[in-house]
Amino acid sequence: MSEQKTASFGFRDVPEAEKEGLVREVFSSVAARYDLMNDLMSAGVHRIWKDAMVEWLNPRPGWKCLDVAGGTGDIAFRIAQMARSRGGEADITVCDINAQMLGEGVRRAAEKSETAIQWVCGDAEKLPVPDSSFDAYTIAFGIRNVTHIDQALREARRVLKPGGRFICLEFSKVEVPGLDTLYDAYSFKLMPKMGGLVAGDAESYRYLAESIRRFPPQAEFARMITDAGLSRVTIRNLSGGIAAMHSAWRI
Repeated sequence: MSEQKTASFGFRDVPEAEKEGLVREVFSSVAARYDLMNDLMSAGVHRIWKDAMVEWLNPRPGWKCLDVAGGTGDIAFRIAQMARSRGGEADITVCDINAQMLGEGVRRAAEKSETAIQWVCGDAEKLPVPDSSFDAYTIAFGIRNVTHIDQALREARRVLKPGGRFICLEFSKVEVPGLDTLYDAYSFKLMPKMGGLVAGDAESYRYLAESIRRFPPQAEFARMITDAGLSRVTIRNLSGGIAAMHSAWRI
């Protein structure tokens, strides 16, 4: 009898078939306060990181952009705003596997009277969009939560047009001596406490901290992007490596 395949869920290994449901529960639980918690946990720095991501993408009017695992719309709203600042509209699709997170994005879009974004419920490993259909693929703080990162990367290549741009923003490996110790203490002691107090869910924030530590460091993730068939991989660290951006192209 063959051994059952497993996937990491924080510091635990769980059956592959169970991970998606467990991750879905985490984000369903925190969806309503997700953006507030991001502000509290990063002292607002996540906004600077997301701005840097979209500035590096440099979206243009007329582009078709796919933002994966972007349910609350943070990246999509920035892309729409930057395209307008250049004199036109971008055609943006947000795809997220979690209906509650998408619901938050739709609610925020209504508040902003934002109509340039389409909202689609779908899996990063099986994107419900045609081959070679997007100029840009973005994913921020989402790829570490998929069961098969390599499959999600292959899907990114599949849906990009030749010449299309891939950018991923994700927590990464701290590269500043001393900062890693402080960051560990913050992640494993303060984050769950804040999650319990503000979002009423300490366990979900404990998982989020653990999932960051299980994610491949910068160079290893860059190799995975190359192995998926994307080219010209470039890395930019943010805040000493607490987060990192990886850019690549479909040639």
